[in-house]
Amino acid sequence: MDADFWHQRWQSNQIAFHEGQANDLLVQYFRALYGGKERRIFLPLCGKTRDISWLMSEGYPVVGAELSEMAIKQLFQELEITPRRSEIGSLIHYSADGIDILVGDIFDVSADVLGRVDIIYDRAALVALPDNMRSRYGSHLDHITSLAPQFLLTFEYDQSLMDGPPFSVTEDEIRRCYGDQRNLKRIASVDVAGGLKGRCPATENLWMLTAEGSERR
Repeated sequence: MDADFWHQRWQSNQIAFHEGQANDLLVQYFRALYGGKERRIFLPLCGKTRDISWLMSEGYPVVGAELSEMAIKQLFQELEITPRRSEIGSLIHYSADGIDILVGDIFDVSADVLGRVDIIYDRAALVALPDNMRSRYGSHLDHITSLAPQFLLTFEYDQSLMDGPPFSVTEDEIRRCYGDQRNLKRIASVDVAGGLKGRCPATENLWMLTAEGSERR
């Protein structure tokens, strides 16, 4: 799976992974877990998720990273915001009040370019990556965010019944990706209504990751 795969998905509008509303687990748990406003939330591989609109409506500034510029153009159209557009090395920076999006390869995103991250919200990034990319992704995310606490959503299902993405990601797989630097706690687990993509039974899990030996920020 490479960049062309995702560009083709957006070009052909094959975006069944895109939810038409803010994620239920985000709405139900985020404020209780992370509280006050003004915390800057990082959404890796964000697409045009409606979660961004919900976070902004709650007063959280957001920063996202996304491969597809088409997705980000659609995001700002749906937000009814006219962004500023600039280039930072190989990345394209879309920005407006309360929102920054970096378009390009997430592995080209550095801590300096990303800026302050108080909380990572990963709804569709880890589950979108094949297993041979996940450990690199986890290490990179920890590095560029200085081990910021993470609100992570994953799916579990019988992978033999359906090819990803989204892929099935177990607790053991999360621990493999993030090594010994993270405490891992499952907050909630719900059945996916109608099955994943309407094809197979699945569970959506909400995890909270914190830096090993630290208290929740």
